Parts: sequence; C-alpha cells; structure tokens
Amino acid sequence: MTPGSRSIFLRLMALSVMASTLISCSSAVVGNGGRICKVNYYHLVPSKPILVMDPAINFERQHLLYGAVTKAEVMNRGGHYYTIDWKVDDRSLPVTVRFEYRQANNGLATKVLEENIDDVGRWNTTKFQVTGDEYNANGRVTSWRVTLLRGKEELVSKSSYLWN
Repeated sequence: MTPGSRSIFLRLMALSVMASTLISCSSAVVGNGGRICKVNYYHLVPSKPILVMDPAINFERQHLLYGAVTKAEVMNRGGHYYTIDWKVDDRSLPVTVRFEYRQANNGLATKVLEENIDDVGRWNTTKFQVTGDEYNANGRVTSWRVTLLRGKEELVSKSSYLWN
C-alpha cells in the first residue's frame, strides 16, 4: 500500500466512523422528563502511541496529555474519559448526574461519581474520568451507567451493554 493510498484509506475510515457516530446519535434515551443524547468514551493508554499520518486522529490524545511534563504525570492521565450530552424538560430545578461504573479488578463492586448541576442549560455536557491511582489499581472500566436525577426521582438512565 503506497503512502497516498494509505492516506485515502484512513480518511475513508474516519469518514465512515463519523457517519456511524452521527447515525447512532439519533438513538437518544428518553425518559421521564429528561434525555441522554450521547455518551462519548475515550480510553487513553499513554504507553501505546497512535501511529497514523493524520493529525486529527491524534488530537484527543494530545489534548488529554497537554501539560503533563514528567513520565509520572503522563501515566497518571491514562484511563477512561466519558462525556455525557443530556437535556431535561424542566430547567428551573437542579439536576444530579450520576455515573456508576465497575472495573476489571473489582468484580461486581460498583463505584459512583456524581456531579450536581445548579445552572441547567438547554443542552448540557458533563464529563467524568477514571484515571490515575483509581485506574492503575483497579484496571479498566468494564461497564457503566449514567443516570439523571432530580432529588430522588430518576429522570432517565443509560447504560453500557455489559451493565446487567
């Protein structure tokens, strides 16, 4: 495969991934007063560089590693990054975004990260990460669930395939 045809192949692959992502965005989970539109996931493994010619593919990795100077800082940035896009019908009350996850070395033990959102916008984005000592000690995330809560009322929930 020549370098020119490899570049065309990589661009076609990136285009097909983008098209499938756009199609999958239409499968939002709608619940009782809320909607989780999309959960973007990125697994950063600093010890494995990505060897491609297209700089756009390396952007996410470089963005997450920006500012890490020493090898220890770079290794602590390794782990799982989740970006949740969501929306609620009633924006006047605060919302809690709960991220529950299980890791490879912990079996079925569930860990929880929560973020309280007081200023709810029309479209909202919340980010969670499992990195550093948590990731190094307990391994990769094997399953997850995202839930939007108002008080104790569950508005909507979306989970990974392996959550059950």
